[in-house]
This record gives sequence, C-alpha cells and structure tokens, in this order.
Amino acid sequence: MARKEAETHFPSAASDKRQQEEIIHQDATPQSLSPSYRLAFADDEFLLRRELRPIRLQLELMKPELLLQEEAIVSTIVVFGSARIPEPAVARERLAAAEALVAAAPQDAEALRRRDVARRVVETSRYYDIAREFGRRVSEHSQQPDSRRYVIATGGGPGVMEAANRGACDAAADSIGLSIVLPHEQAPNAYVTPKLSFNFHYFAIRKMHFLIRAEALACFPGGFGTMDELFEALTLIQTRKIEPMPVLLFGEAWWRRIVNFDALVEEGVISPRDLEIIRFVETAEEGWRAILDFYRDRPPHNRWATDH
Repeated sequence: MARKEAETHFPSAASDKRQQEEIIHQDATPQSLSPSYRLAFADDEFLLRRELRPIRLQLELMKPELLLQEEAIVSTIVVFGSARIPEPAVARERLAAAEALVAAAPQDAEALRRRDVARRVVETSRYYDIAREFGRRVSEHSQQPDSRRYVIATGGGPGVMEAANRGACDAAADSIGLSIVLPHEQAPNAYVTPKLSFNFHYFAIRKMHFLIRAEALACFPGGFGTMDELFEALTLIQTRKIEPMPVLLFGEAWWRRIVNFDALVEEGVISPRDLEIIRFVETAEEGWRAILDFYRDRPPHNRWATDH
C-alpha cells in the first residue's frame, strides 16, 4: 500500500511523453529537436539499435504475455500447419487453371510440375476443413463464460492457420494469432480475434509463446515452418523441459510418408518410448477426444507460473 501511494507522487511516463511533445511543438530549439533530447522509451531510433536487442527480446516476451493475462486466458490449443493449403474450392480452382496451362503447352515441364502439385493440393485441402472443424469443436466445448481454457492459437497466417481461427470464429469464440514479419507474409488472417492478434520479429520468442500456455499441439501437413515448430516441441517434451501434452498429427498416411519415425527408432537416435509422445488422428472429433482423454484426470497447465 505504501509503495502504491508513493508512486502516485510521480508523473507517469505517458504524461511526461505528452509534456515533451508539447514543449517541442510550442518552442522548438536545436536542443529540444536533438535526438539526444528524446525520452529513451519514446525514441524509436534508440530502441532499434543493435545494442538494445536484449530489451526488444524482453518486450516481445512481455507484451503478449501481459495482454493474454488481462484476457484471463488460462491455456491454449496450438494448431500448426501449412499456409499453402487452401480451402477445397480454392484448390480446385487452382487445379483447373494449372490444367488449362498444360492443355495450352503440353510439353512444358514446369506447367506439368505445377499441375501435379495442384492435384496433390486438392487432396490435402481436406485438412483445411478438418482444421476448421477442429477449431470449432475445441472452441464450442472449452470457452465457457467462466473459463478461458483451450483457446485456439495459430501462427496467424493463411491456410491451415486460417482454418483453425475460422473454426473458432464459427463458434463465436476468441482465438489467438501469433504472426511474424516475413518478406512474403501478408496481414494476419481475418478470423483472428483483433485484440489477440500479435506480431513478432524474433522467431524464438514467438515459438516460446506458442508453448507457454499450450495444453495440446494439433499438427497438420506443412513445410519447413511446421516441421520446425513440431520438432522443437517434441524435443522439449522428450527432454522434459516442458510437461507432457498431446501432440496430435492429423493424417497418419501423410506424416508417415514425409517423416519415417520408425526409422529413427531403428537407427537408435530416439527410443521406442519417444514415439508415445505423438498420436495420429484423422478427424476433428478424434483429435478433440484425444485431448479430453489426456486431461480427464489432470489439472490444467500453467507453464508461465511454474516454469518462470
């Protein structure tokens, strides 16, 4: 109480910033216009210096954490998957366009390759619908008025990520988007709850936020980014750096074609028990039931409170 009363005697950082801006506006001088005169916390040029990287790392860790705490979000279900898997109707349109190019130039090797890829994308586009249904089921059953457990969290992008956020939106529930600035990345998908749409510069801090509140990982087919996020989580669970949680791989045939998990055991680089970390599922209902079964007799996680 004494500390709180003492703090009221001092002006806030925001009020000092406003006062400085007024001074400069009313009586600009060479001294007041100098970069050295800027308040350090209001000086973008200073904050972006290379030497301030540790401060920026801390800010990226703290900003989402404080806002998620304010929203009373206890835990998340994280959905990983390719940004390049569109909804089925879009996939079919792209295939039609690719086939038209082949018809016009049947000997064009690149056109043939693009057509073959488009055919496969039509097959994998069903995971868009599964991810959307999964996001809806999780959100319908979990986000009760008195509980913010199992909030859907994605990387905020298109494809599978969009689908999961869209499913939460179908259930009129909030969902989180953890975007990152990339040369080719566009704005976050339209289904992320605006007040829970975050943006990162550092991959490491973003991945940390994926796992701080995670009670399950739902992994759909994806590329390098999906594999990076999945295998980092598997490593942390394997090494007991984080508590066990369901790691659901949607589409067993796809995953076994891409990653030979059994060969890792045969080569002796992981143990047979490590394969128990993952579980293959095919449908949204199967994935949701796997999470419910895992936590039937377990309390919810609070990794931020226990690990930090």
